[in-house]
Amino acid sequence: MSKGIVISLYDYTGEALKPWAEAGYTCYAFDIQHEGWTIESYGNKNDEHVGSIHYRHADLHDYDTHRKIFKEFNHNKRVVFGMAFPVCTDLAVSGAAWFKRKAEHDPEFQEKAAQHAIDCAHLFMHFDCPYFIENPVSVLATKWRKPDYSFHPYEYGEYIPDDEAEHPRWPDYIAPKDAYTKKTCLWTSKSFRMPHRLPTCKPNGYSAQHLKLGGKSKRTKDIRSATPRGFATAVYEFNRA
Repeated sequence: MSKGIVISLYDYTGEALKPWAEAGYTCYAFDIQHEGWTIESYGNKNDEHVGSIHYRHADLHDYDTHRKIFKEFNHNKRVVFGMAFPVCTDLAVSGAAWFKRKAEHDPEFQEKAAQHAIDCAHLFMHFDCPYFIENPVSVLATKWRKPDYSFHPYEYGEYIPDDEAEHPRWPDYIAPKDAYTKKTCLWTSKSFRMPHRLPTCKPNGYSAQHLKLGGKSKRTKDIRSATPRGFATAVYEFNRA
């Protein structure tokens, strides 16, 4: 029996959902990169609560997709948490050098990008559940509203046990215990509880992974966008139903 449903939008890696799935929640990761519908189970049949992550294809830039998600999950009233990681290509200030050229092609390109983030918030508001919308430092602060919180991955590194310090998927790219800096902003519901920080040691200046995760390849973008494990665990611990 599931403890409840957790929905994550623009989520390819599923990293943010793993603490919830491991605790027995039924999780859904919607992203356009997913092919069809695949399920990853956590626990076994002898457990009282067996969790899962459902990876499902979804074009979230199409507002009808949001309507379909609401229609599918609203009937049972069991959505207990929501999160979203809308595409930041047209929003992050790190890409400001290209804003002028993009505006010449489409003067409303940032308003459209911001609206995709706002649509995520509206969906979770209709579910009446705690939520956060994640983006790097971006123009969402002016196109929507100022973020409620911000953090660096290393500030939650000590939520990761010492014997699990090395990243299980990308140890060559992600520092042990998320010991790196990357200012990340959150737009949240009032019911969202920002977890207490438990920082780990971080290197001075830029971390080595900045050199490894440059470029525009799909793989490096996916790794860059993956939610830090420590922060994912902390969010679960402070916001579980």
